[in-house]
Amino acid sequence: MGESAAFAPGHITGIFRIHDQPEDPLKKGSWGAGVSLARGVTTRVHIRNSSRNSVQIRINGETTKSAKVSEHVTNAFLSHAKKKSNIIVDHNVDIPIGSGFGSSGAGALGLALALNEALNCDLSHIEAVQIAHIAEVDCKTGLGTVIAEASGGLEIRTKPGGPGVGDVRRIPVEKDYAVTCLSFGPISTGEVLTNEEFRQLINEFGGDLLGRLIAEPKPHVFMELSRKFAEHVGLISPRIRRILTETDSSDLTCSMAMLGETVFTLVERDNLEKLLPIFGRHASSEHNIIISEIDFQGARLLD
Repeated sequence: MGESAAFAPGHITGIFRIHDQPEDPLKKGSWGAGVSLARGVTTRVHIRNSSRNSVQIRINGETTKSAKVSEHVTNAFLSHAKKKSNIIVDHNVDIPIGSGFGSSGAGALGLALALNEALNCDLSHIEAVQIAHIAEVDCKTGLGTVIAEASGGLEIRTKPGGPGVGDVRRIPVEKDYAVTCLSFGPISTGEVLTNEEFRQLINEFGGDLLGRLIAEPKPHVFMELSRKFAEHVGLISPRIRRILTETDSSDLTCSMAMLGETVFTLVERDNLEKLLPIFGRHASSEHNIIISEIDFQGARLLD
């Protein structure tokens, strides 16, 4: 029996531009900018030799039949494996699912690293991570999340594509920032990425903002430009608008996660006492207030 575990950080995108025209999924991706969270997805795999391949996927202890990205990754690794296997996958998800935190990408990324180790596939780190990127692209759940979560930090994706093809540049973070969020729930990534009106809005503005961020790569500039992007794209819901109005009046720059009904900001810890009461007034028991450090390591195997 083989076992392995990996962690992949959650990730919030503030700005992006779609690049999905190439036929090769490794050349598909996005220009963009975002931040990786110390909270994310821990994935453990348990493998037994078997006469036929079988897969069971559990998310936070519950068996699921709708984990299409994890199924895609697992099937890709089974094609590389030397033996038939019974595989049990356990995803421990410590971020809201489907709400702009990169949970599907983090699950795919951690699973790819863990399966490569447990199945003795002998793929390089980049080759394993590329499988996760292809799964996200094929399942239409993301474009640039995997390469960002593989890198960690506060990043600018300066060239689109999967790991080994795209390029990532770090934004220096010199102060103690907390990624702080209030999440109300999902927005369908697939629906937005295939909607021509939103695609046009995203692409006509995203490139210009990224150029400005590359020229001045600082955390506060990332937040200011993320807000401009969210306003331009026009996905801000009425309840997010109410929160943004309050945070603006307190001189706290917040924006909306791409893509989820989630307010987020990078805030110096000294300012949390101003921000959290605002979030608290708008949150109820089913809403998630997330406070996380930035993850600077990126996805990795666990001992």
